[in-house]
Amino acid sequence: MSHKRIPKRKAAIAIGGVAALGAAAILLPNANASQDNSAGAATPKTLKATGASDLSAQIAGLLGDAFAGSYYDSGTQQLVVNVISGDNNNVVVQAEKAGAKVREVQNSTAELTAAAQVLKTKATVPGTAWSVDPKTNKIQVLADSTVTGTKWDTVLSTVKSLGTDMATVKKTAGSFKTLVSGGDAIFAQTDQGGVRCSLGFNVTASDGTPAFLTAGHCGVAAKQWSDSQDGQPIATVDQATFPVSDFSLVKYDDPATQTTSDVNVGNGQTVQITQAEDATVGTQVFRMGSTTGLHDGTVTGLDATVNFQSETDPNGVDTVNGLIQTDVCAEAGDSGGSLFTQDGGAVGLTSGGSGDCTSGGETFFQPVTAALTATGATLGDAGAGAGAGDDTATADPSATAADPSATDGTGDESGVVDPSATDGTGDESGVVDPSATDGTGDQTGTGEDQSGTGQDTGTGADDGSSLTSNH
Repeated sequence: MSHKRIPKRKAAIAIGGVAALGAAAILLPNANASQDNSAGAATPKTLKATGASDLSAQIAGLLGDAFAGSYYDSGTQQLVVNVISGDNNNVVVQAEKAGAKVREVQNSTAELTAAAQVLKTKATVPGTAWSVDPKTNKIQVLADSTVTGTKWDTVLSTVKSLGTDMATVKKTAGSFKTLVSGGDAIFAQTDQGGVRCSLGFNVTASDGTPAFLTAGHCGVAAKQWSDSQDGQPIATVDQATFPVSDFSLVKYDDPATQTTSDVNVGNGQTVQITQAEDATVGTQVFRMGSTTGLHDGTVTGLDATVNFQSETDPNGVDTVNGLIQTDVCAEAGDSGGSLFTQDGGAVGLTSGGSGDCTSGGETFFQPVTAALTATGATLGDAGAGAGAGDDTATADPSATAADPSATDGTGDESGVVDPSATDGTGDESGVVDPSATDGTGDQTGTGEDQSGTGQDTGTGADDGSSLTSNH
């Protein structure tokens, strides 16, 4: 077997050969105020999203059981912390002194965790998902179009048993499915046909060799991957986990492969990736994928559980836990693609959801921090190091990624795609527009069909949509 060395431009996380101007234009530095709390100890700090995540972790450790989640208010650029104070006002004072805006809520983290366990025990139905929403201090439960009849009754009765102040339930306009196809595109051949996914982030494996992260369901689907549709394999799966989690570590076959730690956002521009960070509800994030390019949205939930229809057992469920929920769209082929922040934080790997990037939708992501911990990999470059000999330009934070009219129609890195444009394949996988409802006012889910694999993990709600993973 011949081993092809990926040019730096290709190996450098080009998570979507095409970039949507709507998202690219937002890749500007936030008008962030100083993180210093000059107005006094009890005045909430103004923070960047990264600072909010760090502050949340600090306060969670400080408050212990009194901490009930947090979210980032992008309008005020402040961290809002939920506390269970009872008669002990000291926890409020501690959180305020740390720089957060504090509000007292009813449901503790322990109670929300217990409620999620009830859902897991009684309502693990293909086509359902749930996550904690700190803005409402409740669990948000989603059901796609495949969840009908007795299955829908089971979900409703389980949610009702938790109490009116513990959980909400909504129908999704799409189906949850994994989204194989996507980022710089990566390709593989299986007995069922061709598979396309997206490269997530370049990393260094624990043994010092160059590798990259992508979705676990991609790594489970195929062992060897190429950077061209009919090309020879250039990387081999070292570790793959799906279901339960959704990440793969794929090592480049040539140990001399030089990689860069950045995301290609189109038009020869990149966003440098400097660190891995945990998601915070309310923060703006960007997703890059080989099918749909660059799109942006907001983190809407954490610790999400998604119940995909099993790809191997018609009566089974592939449950993935601990995911990040967002309102960013995605489609088939975007699986494994990177979710990142404007400041260069690696946040997630595209897992699945429902909808598409014409109508919009919701998508779920595997946290990068968890994938790095599990695989022992580190974010960054192997070989000669970042940028050596790389002729791509670094994205000017004050500039847009590319001209929306400059597309080559192929999804190649040279073009930029309008957010409303599709890949022309008619693929039903992808993500649903948050504004698209099933007539009940509910919107949920994102997903990706397995492009070329014939595998559809869809499940769904009464509106005719279903939950699928993106591949």
